[in-house]
Amino acid sequence: MDKFDPRYKKSNFPQIRPDWLALTQEEVLLPEQRIVDTHHHFWDEESAPYHAGDLLADLRGGHAVEATVLVECKARYRADGPVHLRPVGETEFAVAQAEHAARQGVNVCQGIVGWADLQLGERVEEVLAAHAEAGKGRFRGVRCRAAWSDDPVLAGPADGPPAGLVLEADFQAGVRTLTRMGYSLDLWLYHTQLGDAIRLAQDCAETPVVLNHVGGPLGIGPFAGRRAEVFDVWRRDMLALARCANVHVKLGGLAMPRTGFPFASAAAPVSSEELAAAWRPYIETCIEAFGAERCMFESNFPVDKGMCGYTVLWNAFKRVVGGASVGEREALFDGTARVFYRI
Repeated sequence: MDKFDPRYKKSNFPQIRPDWLALTQEEVLLPEQRIVDTHHHFWDEESAPYHAGDLLADLRGGHAVEATVLVECKARYRADGPVHLRPVGETEFAVAQAEHAARQGVNVCQGIVGWADLQLGERVEEVLAAHAEAGKGRFRGVRCRAAWSDDPVLAGPADGPPAGLVLEADFQAGVRTLTRMGYSLDLWLYHTQLGDAIRLAQDCAETPVVLNHVGGPLGIGPFAGRRAEVFDVWRRDMLALARCANVHVKLGGLAMPRTGFPFASAAAPVSSEELAAAWRPYIETCIEAFGAERCMFESNFPVDKGMCGYTVLWNAFKRVVGGASVGEREALFDGTARVFYRI
């Protein structure tokens, strides 16, 4: 199957279970805290479709989410036309969903991060220009899903990128083209590849890069039962990556199955206190290494919705940084994202 076929994206995420999620309800903590949700998707997955109406339902939980960033997930690619331009269909889809939400009085997708084949090198300029036109002022950059492993347990939504993708000369030429045109790079890879992220950030030092999902610490397959060992390796490499001034980090994605946290199999969703306790070491390490001015929270919905609801998720984040100053919280939940994504 062609990698541009919208059916290509495989899903092994837990099924979203509304009845199960409803078993754990919480009051919103710090409801006045302004939030930019820097990472969510819209898609047509059979087990868990997620469109603007679904996001709006989650937003009604009470957190003060004032803006969101839509990140690509291979949804609604164009069915025909030049192959390299087919991903522009996802930006068109995101704009249509944003306009639908606006008619309901809610602003979402103020930033759109699409997909383009950066291995096209300088020729990717045509694709980026098409995204910008389709985005109607919302297009902000491209996400590269470089997450790679030779273990089949860790294959799937990364869609099989080659090992060492971000170090290839053509790819980096595409990144430099992205930078020249004023856009940023979202980067998703596993903790085992953080060395590649460091090299990319050094080779393309002018590129604004944001690392997705706290750098992808793994807890399944060959990494199951090795959380402390993985954490030590992950932490070492994240501290090294923090020395690259052009790199930001998204705080979230820790409810994905790949992290190995068992909460999705509990009889009822766990509380925000339990999530905060489990996630705190990763989030605090990132904030200590990069500073609040280079960190931003993300929901990663609907992917993380397999483990917890939207209200509980943001409560967990607020608990983790409960001891932070007002200025630090403003940066983590709102300010950093507004600067990075020009919201």
